[in-house]
Amino acid sequence: MIRQLRSLVATLAIALCALPAFAAPPETPKLTIAVGGKGLFYYLPLTIAEKLGYFRDEGLDVTITDFPGGAKALQSLMGGSAEIVSGAYEHTINMQAKNQHIRSVVVQGRYAGIVLGLTPEKAMQYKSPKDLQGMKIGVTAPGSSTNMFVNALLAKEGLKPDAVSIIGVGATAGAVAAMQKKQIDAIANLDPVVNLLEVGGDLVAKVDTRKLEDQKYVYGAEYAAGVIYTREDFIQKNPATVQAVVNAMVRALRWIQKATPEQIVATVPPEYYGEHKAMYRVALGKNFDAFSPDGQMTLAAAQNVYNVLKSFEPSVQKAGKIDLPRTFDNRFVVEALKKYK
Repeated sequence: MIRQLRSLVATLAIALCALPAFAAPPETPKLTIAVGGKGLFYYLPLTIAEKLGYFRDEGLDVTITDFPGGAKALQSLMGGSAEIVSGAYEHTINMQAKNQHIRSVVVQGRYAGIVLGLTPEKAMQYKSPKDLQGMKIGVTAPGSSTNMFVNALLAKEGLKPDAVSIIGVGATAGAVAAMQKKQIDAIANLDPVVNLLEVGGDLVAKVDTRKLEDQKYVYGAEYAAGVIYTREDFIQKNPATVQAVVNAMVRALRWIQKATPEQIVATVPPEYYGEHKAMYRVALGKNFDAFSPDGQMTLAAAQNVYNVLKSFEPSVQKAGKIDLPRTFDNRFVVEALKKYK
């Protein structure tokens, strides 16, 4: 009962602080957003908001700090070197299980978009996640969403996370090289990394959550992948700043829904595709349905993420009841959608 009352008080405090300030100028106009793998399609809306000047239009001076994976971006937030994270929704549940509260304020992706790919030699032996036992699997970074994806697959076969060796390979050229040089047996990563490896014949996709069928297999129909999240106390103290960030992100999501692939490719930095511009465009087509059309979270999506985490994450398993409504806040998105339809 005491825990429930504390949760209710915290929720009411955020509501009381935030509601009067939606139209106010940002309390913290200069801020840092941490991200783990900025060039991934998983975080494309963040890049669109940056490159089209949407943060600036909302009165924000944003610095985006890129890390090899989402776990490092989370550490940046909790350590105080970033105010906001563009990262996986899973972290909000994991942190609540450790009695530290962060909240998603806008959803960027409704599909995970993560692919489990094996080298051609290993792919010939693969029939189910049980066959991953003993393999060296590359992920963006240990503890990141790609690592949790592998853990979820193993859990479906009753296997523990230590049934495989997890190796952080990042989300750029290092990940591609690790697979090409066969330093790893398999990889859990996202586009454009996956598409580049597929085209080169270095990867055979076995579980592909760019597709709805595989998304349902791993996570369930409704899901929340990449989000914008921040600390609960930051929301309480800086509601107008959070609203400004959400406005920019919702505007980016709405732009993506109306944009052509050519417009998107023309907007992102050239280093996102290098010499593979045509392949980047093809990969974009494979991921387009994954982007959230409006940024809103559903309780069903949150529940599916929780169900997956509970299948393998010790801290979530031991936490007892997780207060899922406390892990996200749709009010800022609702306000943003009034401005950007």
